[in-house]
Amino acid sequence: MSTEIVITSLFIFALSGLLGFELIRRIPKLLHTPLMALTNALSAIALVGSIVILGQGTTTYAQVLGFIAVVCSSINVVGGFIITDRMLKMFKPRAPAA
Repeated sequence: MSTEIVITSLFIFALSGLLGFELIRRIPKLLHTPLMALTNALSAIALVGSIVILGQGTTTYAQVLGFIAVVCSSINVVGGFIITDRMLKMFKPRAPAA
């Protein structure tokens, strides 16, 4: 893999990260729960893709990047489900005090 491709890929990754951060930051609080459910689904797709990359890694470089992608995607999926569950619990009616 040439140096130009790596630099271009890192630039695109950094730019997409900043753009995603700004987009999420500007979303109204009311839309966060449905948005979290959607991003969990997208993270699961990214997890499947990273598992495929890890499994087909022909070089050590590809295997290391695939492993990092699997770990990051797994953390993202699990964390997203925990946050979504916590947010959905906020909308459940509370039990009356006895």
